[in-house]
Amino acid sequence: MTSPVGFTLLQLRYFLAAAERGSMTEASGELHIAQSAVSTAIHNLERDLGAQLFIRRRGRGLTLTPAGERLQQHARELLARAREVEREARGDGETISGPVAVGCFVTLAPYYLPPLFSECTRHYPGIEIDVVEAETDQLVQALGAGRIDFALTYDIGLPAEPDLRSETIARAPAYVIVPADHPLARQGGVELAELSAEPLVLLDLPHSRDYFRSLVAATGTAPDVRYRTRSYETVRSLVARGLGYSVLNQRPATSQTYGGGEIAELELRDESPALEVKIASVKGMTQTARARAVMELLREIAARPTRA
Repeated sequence: MTSPVGFTLLQLRYFLAAAERGSMTEASGELHIAQSAVSTAIHNLERDLGAQLFIRRRGRGLTLTPAGERLQQHARELLARAREVEREARGDGETISGPVAVGCFVTLAPYYLPPLFSECTRHYPGIEIDVVEAETDQLVQALGAGRIDFALTYDIGLPAEPDLRSETIARAPAYVIVPADHPLARQGGVELAELSAEPLVLLDLPHSRDYFRSLVAATGTAPDVRYRTRSYETVRSLVARGLGYSVLNQRPATSQTYGGGEIAELELRDESPALEVKIASVKGMTQTARARAVMELLREIAARPTRA
């Protein structure tokens, strides 16, 4: 026989509420129980585990210890799995429902989230998708902290950490945009050296900026970065205004910009590495059935031939 577990799911639930609220009082209000019940459950949990989970400071609430941070991640997984077991035991395990927290790289969001929401509503109306739009470093932090189930991001900036796993679901080759009336607009393709005398409008996001600069530098020329912005659509609008050219990866369905201008897309004839679109998650973490269902929808969306 296996040894009995020294804690209960109820203790974990109270612990998570206190950890997320940073206060025993607020946790008790959320759980609709007495504060003493929360305090006793957490005290007994710390005793049974032989570890201090919180640093308690009068007037400053609760702060997780390193042991508490580790338990927080595992507790979320255990409670999520327990809910799945309960549904299956009741015979309603085929109905996939509940929240899924998805992290998404900011420039991928307009391309993947609308079809994801649409497909999820059609196939799994009981799933509630909560999205965190951020840059790669922030998404990796959110994964480590257990704030998201998985992340959709590019491979650039994604650290090769032993506790992360990633799966490539699409590749996005680089291409060039110029104003619609540019002399090269109708030739279909271009080498970056042909644009060396023109200013570069840079998508100025961490890791992305280095990737775009490296593509130009590989031609033996130094990019003349005249304008920079963190907004994908602002890059397109600046180019449409005739303020320079840019290099991007994801392709909108229209050449029109928010400002009313128009751009032309040119294939990049230089040899350049395509960016990989990846699903990243914490290695060893058992995903819920609903999270796995959302991942599969993303794979199907990425595999559609209509995507550029």
